[in-house]
Amino acid sequence: MASPLQFFLTLSLGSALLHAASLPVPPPALDPAPAAPGVQTAVLSGGCFWGVDAVFKHVKGVSKVVSGYAGGTAATADYETVSSGRTGHAESVQVTFDPARITYGQLLRVFFSVAHDPTEWNRQGPDEGTQYRSVIFYADDEQKRVAEAYIAQLNQAKAFRKAIVTQVVASAGFYPAEAYHQDFLRRNPNYPYIVVNDLPKLGQLKKQFPELYDGK
Repeated sequence: MASPLQFFLTLSLGSALLHAASLPVPPPALDPAPAAPGVQTAVLSGGCFWGVDAVFKHVKGVSKVVSGYAGGTAATADYETVSSGRTGHAESVQVTFDPARITYGQLLRVFFSVAHDPTEWNRQGPDEGTQYRSVIFYADDEQKRVAEAYIAQLNQAKAFRKAIVTQVVASAGFYPAEAYHQDFLRRNPNYPYIVVNDLPKLGQLKKQFPELYDGK
């Protein structure tokens, strides 16, 4: 008989793969070309930032990913305080990308398809609390327009078994997390949480989006 830990790991992995089985989601119908050249940033929250960080670090056109906190104030932007679930912060990643190589809409498609489950309210997998909620922090009106249109498109198409609960909120500041959280998957590939919850995301990224996958 499997030990409680083995059962938990198997259950968690099975849940992640079941979620992935209903994907990939369709591309966004609204995904305009950038008005001007130059890099842009996107701030996305989808549960523990370790896995979301790793996914976007393997996407072509992305030059930098930073794990951090968004939605609260600078005074409460540290891991212990955020973990209380009472700061307004969500564990987030700041993605710097070249829109000439990958569009904002394509980033959102990866976000919804493999980076997290957008139908879970104030939780993600084994993690529970407002700090693990699904949020798109938009930088400007164009990002807001694309994000809201895409969510409406996916809900109308019934791309998921349940309604998307992702919030679309104006960015009010992003605060990098502590150094030990940065690039966590690459530095700790055998960490049990990573093996169960995050390595399958990279496998799905490579499987579903081979044209976007960067094996660096």
